[in-house]
Amino acid sequence: MDMDTTLTVDEIKALLEADVYDPFSILGIHLKEHLGNKVVAVRTFQPDADKLWIVGPGGSVPAKQIDPAGIFEAIYPDHHQIFPYQIKAEWKGISHLFHDPYRLPPVLSDYDLYLFNEGSHRQIYDRLGAQLMVLESIQGTLFSVWAPNARRVSVVGDFNHWDGRRHMMRVRGESGVWELFIPDLGKDQLYKFEILTQQKVITVRSDPLGFYFESRPKTAACIYNHDHYQWQDQKWIDKRDLFLKKPIAIYELHLGSWRKNFSTPGEQYLNYQEIADLLIPYVKDLGFNFIEFLPVAEHPLDDSWGYQVTGYFAPTSRFGDPDGFKHLVDELHQAGIGVILDWVPAHFPKDIFALARFDGTALYEHEDPRKGEHYDWGTMIFNYGRSEVKSFLISNAIYWLDKFHIDGLRVDAVASMLYLDYSRKQGEWIPNKYGGNENIEAIEFLKELNFSIYQKFPHTLMVAEESTSWPMVSRPTYLGGLGFSYKWNMGWMNDFLTFINKEPIHRKYHFNNLTFSLLYAFTENFILPISHDEVVHGKGSLISKMPGDYWQKFANTRLALGYMFAHPGKKLLFMGCEIGQWDEWNHQTSIQWHLLDYPAHKALHHFVRDLVKIYRNQPPLWDDDYSFRGFSWIDFHDTDSSVVSFIRWTEDHSQHLVIVANFTPVVRHNYRIGVPQQGIYEEILNSDSGSYFGSNVGNYGQVTAEPKPWHLQPNSMEITLPPLGIVYFKLKNYQNHEEDL
Repeated sequence: MDMDTTLTVDEIKALLEADVYDPFSILGIHLKEHLGNKVVAVRTFQPDADKLWIVGPGGSVPAKQIDPAGIFEAIYPDHHQIFPYQIKAEWKGISHLFHDPYRLPPVLSDYDLYLFNEGSHRQIYDRLGAQLMVLESIQGTLFSVWAPNARRVSVVGDFNHWDGRRHMMRVRGESGVWELFIPDLGKDQLYKFEILTQQKVITVRSDPLGFYFESRPKTAACIYNHDHYQWQDQKWIDKRDLFLKKPIAIYELHLGSWRKNFSTPGEQYLNYQEIADLLIPYVKDLGFNFIEFLPVAEHPLDDSWGYQVTGYFAPTSRFGDPDGFKHLVDELHQAGIGVILDWVPAHFPKDIFALARFDGTALYEHEDPRKGEHYDWGTMIFNYGRSEVKSFLISNAIYWLDKFHIDGLRVDAVASMLYLDYSRKQGEWIPNKYGGNENIEAIEFLKELNFSIYQKFPHTLMVAEESTSWPMVSRPTYLGGLGFSYKWNMGWMNDFLTFINKEPIHRKYHFNNLTFSLLYAFTENFILPISHDEVVHGKGSLISKMPGDYWQKFANTRLALGYMFAHPGKKLLFMGCEIGQWDEWNHQTSIQWHLLDYPAHKALHHFVRDLVKIYRNQPPLWDDDYSFRGFSWIDFHDTDSSVVSFIRWTEDHSQHLVIVANFTPVVRHNYRIGVPQQGIYEEILNSDSGSYFGSNVGNYGQVTAEPKPWHLQPNSMEITLPPLGIVYFKLKNYQNHEEDL
């Protein structure tokens, strides 16, 4: 052993092998015993340095090279106190002066670590990951990561030649969190975490809390400053509130295939700015007041559509940087359009650079594949009972609302979270402690998620994609519900598409598919979805599902959409349905916008625009979506004619609309229906209008109701029902809502 060093043989060996659990116990500045005297020793590891000095209060002191690999030490025999210093190193005749990260104190507070380990930290994105900050007047970046079972964790990047020996991190007690503040390291630097597992296997991982990533297939995170962007949507923020009493018409889209980039050679995608320039006027013109994006979080595989997330805190770099996505949201808000984001807490992929077995153990997932793996999807299931996982996921949900001003989250695949035996055969799942198939930990997680979000952002739309009859999904947690504000009505969607796909002559035998939804329509706060899931994987596009010839397919599509917008529940329509795209959705190609050059497709687009405007301007269609007060049948028994009629009411019953739908291609003349009041009923929508590519059969704009009881109503009127058409009637002199479109 070199007698001129205070380092032990084991310490030198550990440094050279980068197998150091506590690098601060070796590197940095220390009070030591050396040759019987108390001294101050400064140690540093600088591979490739030719010479090195410690620059302290008394000037520069040359450091001795203890090992040719780059271990240096300077001993101060006359010092008995720790002092601040910098390091001056010379590489091939070029000298650099820099701060030593190993002389600086810990940064994360014990309280933050306690909350994180307890599962109650709700803004862990402000602590872990890569945080730009100033420490002891030194600008730099704090790196922190949770890896409780690792032997060693290092920050690696271009700045240290991806060498895990140079920036080994300190572990913070029993928290499992490793941290290191690296001075003079700022925005736009690429980095990863190098982890030495207990089995002495080295893996290099992306930051679970990375804010911005390289373009696929590369996977390094990039240091990013969230405080740089200047928001301009305060007017929207100030006026948004709970949306339960508002009309909600959602346009769902996939950023990568709504429009493709045809102008720049070699480029496939538009960037966030280009999308904003095209999308906002289009959606504004159609009248939709919400956009729902398929998952925007970073994902490696285009074919996953964003549902296999590897960067939960990063908008995908396919379309630009996080500021670009903020700009898109900002511009949508300024145009009066809310933003809902698909969020995926049900599973994550097995990619070795991401969350799976992050520190060599089942950290975010369960060890037992019967609880920790989706066999059908080839993905891992989060361990919802682990406190740190709850901190991670709930913080992630809040992060999108906080940093990106998102208005709502549509939580994907909730059913797969609720049931332990979801898509599993006998023997492939483990019952809960009561012997049931309910995932108790996931249920509590969802309740805590919604409770936490509404505490901080009470305006948020929390939407569950829940495909079973689980009770009280959209009821408050204090009443025993899961706490969501809305649930997708998958039952209505499946039944209605089954019905409308039938040949008209057969529809009278399947009326239960049309009417059954009204038996449960008010058990939840429902959104009616015609989503991306219904126009892929061989299911065909919406218009291609329709029976009949060319004309009838368009008529049926208008009829279906007209019925959807009249049925209780908020509305969601996937991109392409509004123009009658023939091909089912393909994420690799753009929507078939050229179809708008054809009269029938242009007319359908015109119909959807008018339909959305009528929906938003007529309070009976949305004012009381959640109780029988807002809906009453006129007649659902006329199965031979395949005609249904009903009334939509405002909550106080001061206004109503009469809706009549004819699901056959037969014109019905002198068709009498009961109505609540006498007077003139205006025909405010006729899906068979010539302007919509229809046959122009209708009621010349209005019908007079007379005091002749019918259908248990005190009055009635005779109308003409168009073929494969739906008509909306409104009592004349009712004032429109005239919502700002």
